[in-house]
Amino acid sequence: MPRLFITDCEGPVSKNDNAYEITQQLVPDGDKFFTLLSKYDDIQADIIKRPGYKAGNTLKLIVPFLRAFGASNKKMREFSAAHILLVSGARETLQFVQQIMPSFIVSASYEQYMQALCEVVGFPFKNVYCTRLDVDKYRMDKAEIGKFNELRKEIVSLPMIEFPETPLRFMKDFSTTTRGVVERLDEIFWKEIPKMKSGKIIKEVEPVGGIEKARAIEEILRRTGGKLSETTYVGDSITDLQPFQLVKEKGGLTISFNGNGYAIRDSEVAVLSSNTVVTSILAEVFNSKGKDTAIKMVKEWSRKAIERYCENNLLVTLFSRLFPDELPQVEVITEENKERLTKESSAFRKMIRGEAIGGLG
Repeated sequence: MPRLFITDCEGPVSKNDNAYEITQQLVPDGDKFFTLLSKYDDIQADIIKRPGYKAGNTLKLIVPFLRAFGASNKKMREFSAAHILLVSGARETLQFVQQIMPSFIVSASYEQYMQALCEVVGFPFKNVYCTRLDVDKYRMDKAEIGKFNELRKEIVSLPMIEFPETPLRFMKDFSTTTRGVVERLDEIFWKEIPKMKSGKIIKEVEPVGGIEKARAIEEILRRTGGKLSETTYVGDSITDLQPFQLVKEKGGLTISFNGNGYAIRDSEVAVLSSNTVVTSILAEVFNSKGKDTAIKMVKEWSRKAIERYCENNLLVTLFSRLFPDELPQVEVITEENKERLTKESSAFRKMIRGEAIGGLG
């Protein structure tokens, strides 16, 4: 029975947030528009836990606005292909893991982006689970285009949602201003837009985030005959919580690669690295010796430990060449270091992906 390698895309493989970038390109004030809705998404998924709502539904909420401002399948494909930005070593890592075990990408990203990325890195699109979107099938009349523009103007005029520093459990933990913003966005997305003809867009688009990522993993297990206990999953954000929980609960290996606080909260190993060769080494040790040995290597993290547990000499040599002085930070996550790692990994994430994208949930 094969061991499996499954990874998220944006973060562990690429530096992009493709939906943010497309929104920024097409929608006026798209950067603030997307950032506000991303924070709203975090609240809906992790604080309010709206029934039927899953992390990553930002990619559902923005589609009618993208369509109103001229998005098409062709534009999205061309824009995605022209703006792919890989994490250093990602192409080599994806090619390596395919050689040693069945490998899959499970991503909330739109299929137009994933198709372009697969062509660049040489990864089979048949092994990708992502958000299917045929934006061309949605027609929008001038009146609704005007309405979405008015809603856009109102949304970008709202104060930015702010998360308190203290651990959050309830909406009462937020400021009065933020609660007011959330209430207005609730009205827009769950009362006003559903009454419009284009409201069906939000109903029909199903982002592969949160629980849908977990379901994708279960489908991969059916396809391959694999087990969760023999699976390693790499993620970095709120959309990876359910996959992390699913794999970890059954004894698989979960890795946060330059993850934010959500990823650190529910994974077992934190990786802070500018190059994905660390992912390759963890995957190699996991595949050849199993999870316990991979965790043992992380606990002993040093050049000697890598040489002791990693059987692939080419990987060891490459690692030494890429990191001749200071090693990338790799730690087992514990209750004692979780708060520190959350701060360090979040800061490193912003350095690698940029402040705007790195700060998204």
